[in-house]
Amino acid sequence: MKRVICICLFAFVIPVIAPAQQGSATSSGDDNAALQQKIRDLEDRLIALEGQVRALKAQGGPAPAAAPVSSEAPASSSAEASVPAVQSVASAPVSLGGAGGSAAKALNPDISMIGDFVAFAGGNSIRPSPSLEMHESELGVQAIIDPYAKGDFFLTFGEQGVNVEEGFITFTALPGDFVARVGKMRSAFGKVNGMHNHVLPFVDRPLVTQNLVGGEDGIDDAGVSVERIIPFPKGIFLSATGQLFRGDSGSGDELVFQSHSKSDVSTVAHLRSYKDLTESTNLEVGASYARGHNELGSDLITSLYGVDATFRWKPLRRAIYNSFVGRSEFIWSQRHEIGFEQRAFGMYASGEYQFKRRWFVGGRYDWSDRARAANLTDKGGSAILTYWPSEFSQIRGQYRFTDYAGDHKTNELLLQLLFSLGAHGAHPF
Repeated sequence: MKRVICICLFAFVIPVIAPAQQGSATSSGDDNAALQQKIRDLEDRLIALEGQVRALKAQGGPAPAAAPVSSEAPASSSAEASVPAVQSVASAPVSLGGAGGSAAKALNPDISMIGDFVAFAGGNSIRPSPSLEMHESELGVQAIIDPYAKGDFFLTFGEQGVNVEEGFITFTALPGDFVARVGKMRSAFGKVNGMHNHVLPFVDRPLVTQNLVGGEDGIDDAGVSVERIIPFPKGIFLSATGQLFRGDSGSGDELVFQSHSKSDVSTVAHLRSYKDLTESTNLEVGASYARGHNELGSDLITSLYGVDATFRWKPLRRAIYNSFVGRSEFIWSQRHEIGFEQRAFGMYASGEYQFKRRWFVGGRYDWSDRARAANLTDKGGSAILTYWPSEFSQIRGQYRFTDYAGDHKTNELLLQLLFSLGAHGAHPF
C-alpha cells in the first residue's frame, strides 16, 4: 500500500516539477543543472517502483503489462504512464481461494421467515382456540445444490415447539423425465393437503381435512416421491405421482396412519390433469388414493379416496384486477376396525373473487363425517375478506359458523395477519 501511495505522489509531483524546469531557463546554469539532475533521479525511482508493482501483480494472477518507461522520456510522459498501472491495482478485485467475490453469495441459500398471527373471537367447545396466537412461524431455507438437484427445508415454530414441516431434496434431471424427492414432505393427496398455511385462501382448514385427512399437518411424513409428466393430446397437461412413506401421519383424534413395524409403510398416488379452456380460464382435476395402517394394529388398514377440482378465471387483456378461483374436494374414508368397517365421507367447496387490486372476497361450505364415528356429521360455512397491503403481507378476516354433531353450534370471528421476510420460493401451482 505504501508503494502505491508513493507512485501516486510521484505521478502528481513530476508534472509540477516539469514546468518549473522550463521556467528556470533564465536562471543560472548551476541551478538548472541541479534541477535536471533531481528530475532524472525521480524518474529512476519511479521506474523501479513500477517494476515492483508489476511483480506484485504477477504473484496474484496474470495482468496486462504496463508500457515501459524510458529514462530518456520527458518527465510528464513518465507520470502519465504510471497512472494506468496505479488505477489497475486499485480496481483489481480481491481473489479468495481462486474464486471471485460472487462465489460467497452462490454458496448461501435463500432464507425466509413467514409469520402467521391469528386472533379468535367467539366460543367453540369442540375445537377451542386462544384469543390471540402466534399460530406459526415458518423458516424456509432453499437453494439449488447443483445442476441436477435442489433442496428445500421448511421449519415451523409454534408457541410450544419446533417441527420440520418439510425437508427434502429434489432430483430434476433423472432418466426418463422423472422427478424424485427424498425427505420429509407433504403428500400429494388432494389439493389442500399439500398447501402450507400461508398459501391457503382461508384462515383455517376445511372440516373434511380435520376429520379425515389428519388436520393441519395432514399426511406429512418421511419418504420418497416420484413424479412424471405423461404426454397427452389436445393440450392437456397430465402428471402422475407415486409416494412411499414411513407410515405415520396425524396425531391424537386426527391420526390417519400409524406404523407398528418397519413394514407398515403407507402409500399415496395422485393423478393430475390441467387444461386451458380459454385465454382467461383453466381447469385442473385430480384423483388421489392413500393407504396405510391405523392405530388399531398392523392388520387393520385405512384407505382414502379423493377427487379435487380447481377452476381459475383471470382476464389477461382487460380488468386486470379481477379474478376468480373455485375449489372443491370430495374425500371418502374406508377404515378397518376390529370386526367391522367404518366408512365416512366429507367435502368442501370454496370460491374467492378479486374485485379490486388488493381486495378479495370469498366463501366456503363444509360437510364431513367423522372418521371414527361416521354417524356423526359436522357442517358449516365461512365468509372471508382478504386485503393485501403488498405482496409481502396480507390481512384476512373470516366469519365461521359450524354445526357440530350433537347440536353444538358455534359462531366465530377469525382475524389473520401474514407477513413475509426474505426470499421465499414459489409454491407449486
